[in-house]
Amino acid sequence: MNPILKKSIITAATIVGVATSALAGPLMDRIESGETIRIGFSNEVPWAYPGNNNEPLGFANAHALGVLKSMGYENIEPVVTEWGGLIPGLKANRIDIITGGMYILEARCENIDFAEPLGVFGDAFLVAAGNPKGLETYVDIRDSGSIMVTGAGYNTIEAGKNEGLSDEQIMQVPGPTEILAALKAGRADAGAASYFTLLGLAEESGGTLEVSDPTALPDWTQNWVGIGFDKADTDFLEAFNAAQAEYLGSEQMLADVGPFKYTRSQLPDESITTEWVCANR
Repeated sequence: MNPILKKSIITAATIVGVATSALAGPLMDRIESGETIRIGFSNEVPWAYPGNNNEPLGFANAHALGVLKSMGYENIEPVVTEWGGLIPGLKANRIDIITGGMYILEARCENIDFAEPLGVFGDAFLVAAGNPKGLETYVDIRDSGSIMVTGAGYNTIEAGKNEGLSDEQIMQVPGPTEILAALKAGRADAGAASYFTLLGLAEESGGTLEVSDPTALPDWTQNWVGIGFDKADTDFLEAFNAAQAEYLGSEQMLADVGPFKYTRSQLPDESITTEWVCANR
Protein backbone atom coordinates (compact mmCIF):
# COMPACT_ATOMS: atom_id res chain seq x y z
CA MET A 1 0.00 0.00 0.00
CA ASN A 2 1.15 3.52 -0.73
CA PRO A 3 2.72 4.81 2.56
CA ILE A 4 0.98 8.16 2.22
CA LEU A 5 -2.41 6.46 1.68
CA LYS A 6 -1.77 4.11 4.60
CA LYS A 7 -0.95 7.07 6.87
CA SER A 8 -4.15 8.83 5.76
CA ILE A 9 -6.28 5.77 6.58
CA ILE A 10 -4.70 5.45 10.04
CA THR A 11 -5.22 9.14 10.71
CA ALA A 12 -8.86 8.96 9.58
CA ALA A 13 -9.46 5.92 11.75
CA THR A 14 -7.94 7.73 14.71
CA ILE A 15 -10.18 10.74 14.12
CA VAL A 16 -13.27 8.51 13.87
CA GLY A 17 -12.26 6.73 17.06
CA VAL A 18 -11.85 10.01 18.92
CA ALA A 19 -15.18 11.31 17.61
CA THR A 20 -16.96 8.11 18.65
CA SER A 21 -15.44 8.33 22.11
CA ALA A 22 -16.46 11.96 22.42
CA LEU A 23 -20.06 11.09 21.62
CA ALA A 24 -20.22 8.46 24.33
CA GLY A 25 -21.74 9.77 27.55
CA PRO A 26 -20.62 8.94 31.10
CA LEU A 27 -23.11 6.06 31.43
CA MET A 28 -21.83 4.31 28.31
CA ASP A 29 -18.29 4.80 29.59
CA ARG A 30 -19.26 3.10 32.85
CA ILE A 31 -20.88 0.19 31.04
CA GLU A 32 -17.89 -0.29 28.75
CA SER A 33 -15.58 -0.35 31.77
CA GLY A 34 -17.66 -3.13 33.34
CA GLU A 35 -19.41 -1.05 36.00
CA THR A 36 -23.05 -1.37 37.02
CA ILE A 37 -25.98 0.69 35.79
CA ARG A 38 -27.18 2.44 38.95
CA ILE A 39 -30.96 2.88 38.92
CA GLY A 40 -32.38 5.38 41.39
CA PHE A 41 -35.81 5.21 42.98
CA SER A 42 -37.62 5.99 46.21
CA ASN A 43 -40.32 4.14 48.17
CA GLU A 44 -43.35 4.82 45.95
CA VAL A 45 -45.72 1.85 45.85
CA PRO A 46 -46.67 0.60 43.24
CA TRP A 47 -44.46 2.78 41.02
CA ALA A 48 -40.97 1.93 42.24
CA TYR A 49 -39.95 0.69 45.67
CA PRO A 50 -37.39 -1.54 47.39
CA GLY A 51 -37.98 -5.15 48.32
CA ASN A 52 -35.60 -7.43 50.18
CA ASN A 53 -32.00 -6.23 49.85
CA ASN A 54 -33.32 -3.20 47.90
CA GLU A 55 -34.65 -5.43 45.11
CA PRO A 56 -36.21 -3.01 42.57
CA LEU A 57 -39.97 -3.58 42.61
CA GLY A 58 -42.88 -1.60 41.12
CA PHE A 59 -44.06 -1.13 37.55
CA ALA A 60 -41.66 1.72 36.66
CA ASN A 61 -38.73 -0.40 37.78
CA ALA A 62 -40.11 -3.47 36.00
CA HIS A 63 -40.51 -1.46 32.81
CA ALA A 64 -37.02 0.03 32.95
CA LEU A 65 -35.43 -3.33 33.73
CA GLY A 66 -37.36 -4.91 30.87
CA VAL A 67 -36.08 -2.33 28.39
CA LEU A 68 -32.51 -2.60 29.68
CA LYS A 69 -32.66 -6.39 29.45
CA SER A 70 -33.81 -6.16 25.82
CA MET A 71 -30.74 -3.97 25.22
CA GLY A 72 -28.52 -6.65 26.74
CA TYR A 73 -27.90 -4.92 30.08
CA GLU A 74 -28.54 -6.83 33.29
CA ASN A 75 -25.67 -5.63 35.51
CA ILE A 76 -27.95 -3.39 37.59
CA GLU A 77 -27.35 -1.74 40.97
CA PRO A 78 -30.38 -0.32 42.84
CA VAL A 79 -29.91 2.96 44.70
CA VAL A 80 -32.75 3.89 47.06
CA THR A 81 -33.12 7.51 48.19
CA GLU A 82 -35.82 9.99 49.19
CA TRP A 83 -37.88 11.34 46.30
CA GLY A 84 -36.37 14.80 46.60
CA GLY A 85 -32.89 13.33 46.22
CA LEU A 86 -33.41 11.62 42.86
CA ILE A 87 -32.64 14.51 40.50
CA PRO A 88 -29.78 15.84 42.66
CA GLY A 89 -28.40 12.29 42.83
CA LEU A 90 -28.49 11.96 39.04
CA LYS A 91 -26.80 15.32 38.53
CA ALA A 92 -24.15 14.49 41.14
CA ASN A 93 -23.37 11.15 39.43
CA ARG A 94 -24.57 9.05 42.37
CA ILE A 95 -27.10 7.32 40.10
CA ASP A 96 -27.26 6.78 36.33
CA ILE A 97 -30.99 6.46 35.60
CA ILE A 98 -34.08 7.59 37.53
CA THR A 99 -36.61 4.76 37.47
CA GLY A 100 -38.81 6.09 40.26
CA GLY A 101 -41.94 6.75 38.19
CA MET A 102 -41.33 10.48 37.74
CA TYR A 103 -43.78 12.76 35.99
CA ILE A 104 -42.33 14.60 32.99
CA LEU A 105 -42.62 18.28 33.88
CA GLU A 106 -41.17 21.43 32.30
CA ALA A 107 -39.18 22.30 35.43
CA ARG A 108 -37.67 18.82 35.50
CA CYS A 109 -36.95 18.84 31.77
CA GLU A 110 -34.71 21.85 32.38
CA ASN A 111 -32.51 19.74 34.66
CA ILE A 112 -32.62 16.22 33.20
CA ASP A 113 -33.69 14.38 30.06
CA PHE A 114 -36.56 11.91 29.90
CA ALA A 115 -37.17 8.90 27.72
CA GLU A 116 -40.42 8.86 25.76
CA PRO A 117 -43.46 8.39 28.06
CA LEU A 118 -44.08 4.94 29.51
CA GLY A 119 -47.58 5.76 30.76
CA VAL A 120 -50.18 8.41 31.55
CA PHE A 121 -51.58 8.88 35.06
CA GLY A 122 -53.77 11.08 37.24
CA ASP A 123 -53.65 12.40 40.80
CA ALA A 124 -56.19 12.33 43.60
CA PHE A 125 -56.59 13.03 47.32
CA LEU A 126 -56.52 10.76 50.34
CA VAL A 127 -59.25 11.91 52.72
CA ALA A 128 -61.22 10.69 55.73
CA ALA A 129 -63.66 7.89 54.96
CA GLY A 130 -66.85 9.37 53.54
CA ASN A 131 -64.97 12.54 52.58
CA PRO A 132 -66.88 14.66 55.13
CA LYS A 133 -65.30 17.92 53.93
CA GLY A 134 -66.04 17.18 50.27
CA LEU A 135 -62.43 17.61 49.14
CA GLU A 136 -62.41 16.57 45.48
CA THR A 137 -60.36 19.38 43.91
CA TYR A 138 -57.66 21.87 44.83
CA VAL A 139 -60.33 24.56 44.78
CA ASP A 140 -62.26 22.65 47.44
CA ILE A 141 -59.14 22.58 49.62
CA ARG A 142 -58.46 26.26 48.98
CA ASP A 143 -61.97 27.51 49.69
CA SER A 144 -62.43 25.40 52.83
CA GLY A 145 -59.13 26.53 54.31
CA SER A 146 -58.03 22.90 54.58
CA ILE A 147 -54.47 21.64 54.84
CA MET A 148 -53.03 19.48 52.06
CA VAL A 149 -50.07 17.21 52.77
CA THR A 150 -47.89 16.00 49.93
CA GLY A 151 -44.36 14.82 49.20
CA ALA A 152 -41.43 17.22 48.87
CA GLY A 153 -40.73 17.60 45.16
CA TYR A 154 -44.14 16.24 44.11
CA ASN A 155 -45.95 17.86 41.17
CA THR A 156 -48.97 18.38 43.44
CA ILE A 157 -47.20 21.29 45.17
CA GLU A 158 -47.15 23.37 42.00
CA ALA A 159 -50.63 22.16 41.00
CA GLY A 160 -52.03 23.31 44.34
CA LYS A 161 -50.35 26.69 44.06
CA ASN A 162 -51.71 27.08 40.52
CA GLU A 163 -55.19 26.67 41.98
CA GLY A 164 -54.62 29.26 44.68
CA LEU A 165 -53.45 27.27 47.69
CA SER A 166 -51.26 29.31 50.02
CA ASP A 167 -47.93 28.06 51.33
CA GLU A 168 -49.58 27.66 54.73
CA GLN A 169 -52.09 25.22 53.22
CA ILE A 170 -49.39 22.94 51.78
CA MET A 171 -47.53 20.64 54.15
CA GLN A 172 -44.47 19.00 52.59
CA VAL A 173 -43.15 15.67 53.90
CA PRO A 174 -40.57 13.17 52.59
CA GLY A 175 -43.00 10.68 51.03
CA PRO A 176 -46.06 8.40 51.23
CA THR A 177 -45.38 7.03 54.72
CA GLU A 178 -45.32 10.54 56.13
CA ILE A 179 -48.42 11.56 54.16
CA LEU A 180 -50.33 8.72 55.78
CA ALA A 181 -48.97 9.60 59.23
CA ALA A 182 -49.99 13.27 58.89
CA LEU A 183 -53.55 12.32 57.94
CA LYS A 184 -53.88 9.77 60.72
CA ALA A 185 -52.63 12.31 63.26
CA GLY A 186 -55.12 14.91 62.04
CA ARG A 187 -52.38 17.35 61.02
CA ALA A 188 -53.77 17.52 57.47
CA ASP A 189 -57.16 17.16 55.80
CA ALA A 190 -56.14 15.73 52.42
CA GLY A 191 -53.11 13.91 51.09
CA ALA A 192 -52.20 14.70 47.48
CA ALA A 193 -50.33 12.22 45.29
CA SER A 194 -50.84 9.92 42.33
CA TYR A 195 -54.03 7.87 42.33
CA PHE A 196 -52.04 4.63 42.35
CA THR A 197 -49.95 5.69 45.33
CA LEU A 198 -53.01 6.70 47.32
CA LEU A 199 -54.81 3.41 46.69
CA GLY A 200 -52.04 1.63 48.56
CA LEU A 201 -52.15 4.13 51.42
CA ALA A 202 -55.92 3.77 51.72
CA GLU A 203 -55.47 0.02 52.13
CA GLU A 204 -52.90 0.62 54.86
CA SER A 205 -55.30 2.92 56.72
CA GLY A 206 -57.60 0.02 57.57
CA GLY A 207 -60.68 1.75 56.20
CA THR A 208 -60.24 5.08 57.98
CA LEU A 209 -59.20 6.83 54.77
CA GLU A 210 -60.37 6.72 51.16
CA VAL A 211 -59.24 8.01 47.78
CA SER A 212 -61.15 10.80 46.05
CA ASP A 213 -62.39 10.53 42.47
CA PRO A 214 -59.39 11.29 40.22
CA THR A 215 -61.67 12.36 37.36
CA ALA A 216 -62.87 15.30 39.48
CA LEU A 217 -59.55 17.04 38.85
CA PRO A 218 -59.12 19.05 35.61
CA ASP A 219 -57.50 17.50 32.54
CA TRP A 220 -54.35 19.55 32.98
CA THR A 221 -53.52 17.49 36.08
CA GLN A 222 -53.07 14.38 33.91
CA ASN A 223 -49.38 13.56 33.68
CA TRP A 224 -47.00 11.37 31.71
CA VAL A 225 -44.22 9.34 33.31
CA GLY A 226 -40.77 8.75 31.87
CA ILE A 227 -37.41 7.28 32.84
CA GLY A 228 -34.89 10.04 33.66
CA PHE A 229 -31.35 10.46 32.31
CA ASP A 230 -28.50 12.89 32.73
CA LYS A 231 -28.26 15.38 29.87
CA ALA A 232 -24.77 14.10 29.07
CA ASP A 233 -26.13 10.63 28.22
CA THR A 234 -27.97 11.43 24.98
CA ASP A 235 -26.33 8.44 23.26
CA PHE A 236 -27.70 6.00 25.78
CA LEU A 237 -31.08 7.75 25.89
CA GLU A 238 -31.48 7.38 22.13
CA ALA A 239 -30.70 3.66 22.36
CA PHE A 240 -33.10 3.29 25.30
CA ASN A 241 -35.91 5.03 23.38
CA ALA A 242 -35.40 2.72 20.40
CA ALA A 243 -35.58 -0.37 22.61
CA GLN A 244 -38.55 0.99 24.56
CA ALA A 245 -40.50 1.55 21.34
CA GLU A 246 -40.37 -2.21 20.75
CA TYR A 247 -41.06 -3.16 24.38
CA LEU A 248 -43.82 -0.71 25.38
CA GLY A 249 -47.24 -2.32 25.15
CA SER A 250 -45.83 -5.75 24.26
CA GLU A 251 -47.15 -8.87 25.96
CA GLN A 252 -43.79 -9.21 27.69
CA MET A 253 -43.99 -5.69 29.05
CA LEU A 254 -47.56 -6.11 30.28
CA ALA A 255 -46.59 -9.38 31.98
CA ASP A 256 -43.64 -7.66 33.67
CA VAL A 257 -45.65 -4.71 35.01
CA GLY A 258 -48.92 -6.57 35.61
CA PRO A 259 -48.19 -7.54 39.24
CA PHE A 260 -47.89 -3.84 40.08
CA LYS A 261 -51.34 -2.65 38.90
CA TYR A 262 -50.23 -1.18 35.54
CA THR A 263 -52.71 -2.11 32.78
CA ARG A 264 -53.24 -1.35 29.10
CA SER A 265 -55.33 1.67 30.12
CA GLN A 266 -52.14 3.41 31.30
CA LEU A 267 -50.38 3.05 27.94
CA PRO A 268 -49.67 6.49 26.43
CA ASP A 269 -50.93 7.65 23.06
CA GLU A 270 -48.07 7.30 20.57
CA SER A 271 -48.70 10.87 19.38
CA ILE A 272 -47.70 12.27 22.79
CA THR A 273 -43.94 12.80 22.86
CA THR A 274 -41.62 13.84 25.66
CA GLU A 275 -40.93 17.07 23.77
CA TRP A 276 -44.66 17.90 23.84
CA VAL A 277 -45.04 16.97 27.51
CA CYS A 278 -42.02 19.09 28.50
CA ALA A 279 -43.60 22.07 26.72
CA ASN A 280 -47.11 21.51 28.12
CA ARG A 281 -46.60 20.30 31.67
